[in-house]
Amino acid sequence: MAVLLALASAVVYGWSDFLGGLASRRASVFGVVALSQLAGWVALLALLPWLGGPATAADLGWGAVAGLLGATGLVIFFRALSGGVMSVVAPVTAVTAAAVPVLAGLLGGNRISPWAWAGILLALVAVVLVSAEGGLGQLRAARPASLTAPLIAGTAFGFFFVLLDRTSSGSGLTPLVTARLASVLLVVVVALSGRQSVRVGRAVLPLVLCSGVGDMTANALFLLATQQDGPLAITGVLASLYPVSTVVLAQVVLRERLVGAQLAGLGVAVTAVVLITLPG
Repeated sequence: MAVLLALASAVVYGWSDFLGGLASRRASVFGVVALSQLAGWVALLALLPWLGGPATAADLGWGAVAGLLGATGLVIFFRALSGGVMSVVAPVTAVTAAAVPVLAGLLGGNRISPWAWAGILLALVAVVLVSAEGGLGQLRAARPASLTAPLIAGTAFGFFFVLLDRTSSGSGLTPLVTARLASVLLVVVVALSGRQSVRVGRAVLPLVLCSGVGDMTANALFLLATQQDGPLAITGVLASLYPVSTVVLAQVVLRERLVGAQLAGLGVAVTAVVLITLPG
């Protein structure tokens, strides 16, 4: 069940990022992030009567810190996408986000079977291949300075996964309440202090709202996956396969054509999932 929930979170993360990326082309990044996060918070409140649970102060604290890191990563990620080479930014961010929970899980005592190890390594390769819309040559030509923002964003996303994994299994989705409140407040404060616009036009409002609800749904699916006693090293890397969903949507909706590396990446991703789900 943990594997299925983590995979579902990757699918929803992918289409949420796709919608958020489309909205960020036409509106302020801060406005898109703030409003989408707020929309997700409202959706979460509607789910709490069924999926909430008693949360301790520690659960709420872990959620709040996770929310701050998630919002920081999201702003840096969207800014990097708008000002950098997308085929470099996306894979570096995703692989870093996957590597952090893998390392944290191993340090925390997760035991991984040889099949799962092979699947994790292939999943990391798949993320790079699927995101390489400009071909692998563009990744090799990337300058070290251009990798700083993606590495920071990926690290923030990775620790978001790690901190959510620290919450108690009985708390349900309740820790996400403080996570989302903290993220909204951080984005608004940073935007206002830097005199950045947080306005979003009516034309992109549906995209922003759907992106926010999708992001919250993905967060909820991942949190439920960790509460099913799924090893963090596995659930984290599965959730980080979200670029697969984004790339498929870009092909279907925007009629983008997949290069050879991306097609290979889709096949590698499927192989990775199969290996991870094999019994140890």
